[in-house]
Amino acid sequence: MTSANPWLTGPEQSPDPQPDVAPPSTRKEQARIGSVAPQAGVAVPDTADRLPRYLQAWQATVWWLGVHGGAGESTLAALTAGSRPAQHGWPIPDTAGTVHRVVLVARTNWGGLTAAQRAATEWASGALGDGVQLGGLVLVADAPGRLPKPLRDLQQVISGGVPRVWTLPWVQTWRLGPVEAFTSLPREFRALLADLQLTTSSSAHN
Repeated sequence: MTSANPWLTGPEQSPDPQPDVAPPSTRKEQARIGSVAPQAGVAVPDTADRLPRYLQAWQATVWWLGVHGGAGESTLAALTAGSRPAQHGWPIPDTAGTVHRVVLVARTNWGGLTAAQRAATEWASGALGDGVQLGGLVLVADAPGRLPKPLRDLQQVISGGVPRVWTLPWVQTWRLGPVEAFTSLPREFRALLADLQLTTSSSAHN
């Protein structure tokens, strides 16, 4: 964890480009640690750059917040018992003293990464109050193959502004049909569920 404010100091230069878009092979590498709480001095984004806020009475193990359409929040919610999709808006508790655990979800294309950066900045500004606990950011591959260097660099910048980052691979079979049996889940998905202490949903396809 770093004490520097990544939103104020700006990005550092990436030392060496990563060899591939493939997610890290170990959970130690998979879960990167960044800012764990809102940062003093981070300005609240303009209204147009903020996500909607919805009062939510529901309880959930995790709220998956897709920061743009097609991010993958519904797929993650279908995979995990007790979790819910946040419908692309911050799930604000409607009861005082309640805290909702939220994990941002974005694709690794430019639009997805910049949307994730805006959402992370909104959280870092402290504008959401005490009702939202940010667990981290899930980045879902937007295509198979190598991620271009500009996107890798942007991903590195964003990683410093959220508590944790998980990168999930492209799953070709899910493009063609429903989520398959849990035994076929890539290890990166299983690591994500383990890190967040989630279990797979019995209602998904087997």
